[in-house]
Amino acid sequence: MALDGTVMASLTAEIGNRLEGGKIAKIAQPEKDELLFTVKNQKNTWRLLISASASLPLLYFTEQNKQSPMTAPNFCMLLRKHIGNGRIMRVSQPGLERIICLEIEHLDELGDKRIKKLYIEIMGKHSNIIFCNDEDMILDSIKHISAQVSSVREVLPGRPYFIPQTVEKKDPLTISEAEFMELIGHTAAPIQKALYMKLTGISPIVGTELCHLASIDGDVSANELSEAELIHLCHMFSLMMDDVKSRSFTPNIIYYQNEPVEFSALPLTCFEGEKYQAVTYDSISTLLEEYYASRNILTRIRQKSVDLRKIVQTALERNYKKYDLQMKQLKDTEKRDKYKVYGELLNTYGYELEGGEKKLTCLNYYTNEEITIPLDDQLSARENSQKFFDKYNKLKRTYEALSEQTLETKREIDHLESVSAALDIALKEEDLVQIKEELMEYGYIKHRRAGDKKPKITSRPFHYITSDGFHVYVGKNNYQNDELTFKLANGGDWWFHAKGIPGSHVIVKTEGKELPDHVFEEAGALAAYYSKGRENEKVEIDYIQRKHIRKVAGAAPGFVIYHTNYSLVAEPKLLLEEISEKKNS
Repeated sequence: MALDGTVMASLTAEIGNRLEGGKIAKIAQPEKDELLFTVKNQKNTWRLLISASASLPLLYFTEQNKQSPMTAPNFCMLLRKHIGNGRIMRVSQPGLERIICLEIEHLDELGDKRIKKLYIEIMGKHSNIIFCNDEDMILDSIKHISAQVSSVREVLPGRPYFIPQTVEKKDPLTISEAEFMELIGHTAAPIQKALYMKLTGISPIVGTELCHLASIDGDVSANELSEAELIHLCHMFSLMMDDVKSRSFTPNIIYYQNEPVEFSALPLTCFEGEKYQAVTYDSISTLLEEYYASRNILTRIRQKSVDLRKIVQTALERNYKKYDLQMKQLKDTEKRDKYKVYGELLNTYGYELEGGEKKLTCLNYYTNEEITIPLDDQLSARENSQKFFDKYNKLKRTYEALSEQTLETKREIDHLESVSAALDIALKEEDLVQIKEELMEYGYIKHRRAGDKKPKITSRPFHYITSDGFHVYVGKNNYQNDELTFKLANGGDWWFHAKGIPGSHVIVKTEGKELPDHVFEEAGALAAYYSKGRENEKVEIDYIQRKHIRKVAGAAPGFVIYHTNYSLVAEPKLLLEEISEKKNS
């Protein structure tokens, strides 16, 4: 699932059709590695999002505007100075590289026309946006790459721009049939791998699709193919490249049981079976926005929550170690009753000892079995008995103290795991505010200084509505869980939660009505999805009416008790469509 050369070719065609001849109206840099161009072309206004994020590089048209920082970064200011109000004259892709070049005409300080080039490189962690003059001399880039960072290519102002060739690959758009057969036919790697190893812009999924079209096992070594198989593969490859050259693209996403598993700019026929479904799109941008938008949001929010995650994980690891040590010490106290029995039996049978014995064998009247008691031959029977009673009392005190300590440590672990689960489902920066407040309240983060304002809470629970009109609410964190369960919910409303694992409270408002069976299933699926068991195939869910839920005094937020409940097994997935917060309010 990557933006390979064929997807970039489709994007190049779409961007060219929409933007060539258009005027750049606005340039923004919402994130440190992201640009948002607003371009007006004839009667249309287009927003082009360009992200060079190492974890999720993106390039597509979007209707969403993004808030920019108060002070524009230097790179953004440079682009505004040179190409603000410029006209996009040409959009091109070198070969089938994962690179798109925008050639922009603008007026310099003297009013003369000049050409600048913006190279957009979508290459995973090496992605970049590079601004050059008409002679391909770098003016600046969104990421500076020095010789200390890369020995292949420096990306710094004043350096020449070129496409690095770290691996010798052929251009799929210009390779001849003879070259293809020579190149692929003499490769020892599996045919599927050989295709993307030797040809620029070919991804693993395109390699798999080509093998499927040619009816060839992709795991077979390329040099083991017969001449007929190699010719057939070459013909399938030529037909695919003809589609790329003629811009005959079919953007599509492959779903497996309603979950997206792959996308491509070309038809994918290698996914077979009833559980697979292909959904086609008129626009590659629409496809990418739908596929990556939520993933981009999650990536960004994970970056913003990294400090909170580190605090929670460090505290969890510390408590895991403490709990393991406490449980080991607690296990060592299990022999305390043995010492008590030794002491009592010595008081009973000690008169038989003459002194100097190393053991006493007698009847254990608790079990009616013979027992051997080890003795210190330097002590009397009474002194040995007292020694055993001292050991018993010490272990008993240790047991009582550890029993309380282990419960306390386990409660802390459960609390931290629930916070970790809340971080996993956070979708917006405001969702992190309450989590941070909770960590501050329980001493994991230092309290704010006197005079600092408490942040405004704008995050709201997830809100869903069933086809029957029943409102369903899902807490995003422990504070929201408490609020839903003990403030929003009435006694007759239904409460759902994943059994025995951290997760969200799910409340179904009944309004005094009886719930249909499918609502229980939908709410159970939500409780499973918003829990630590999200990756499991099935999750056991407890559900009960709110009036049977109790809050323990002094317990952490989100923790409740109940004694009688129903259970169901649910598949973690979203069966309902979320209502936006705007509608919510």
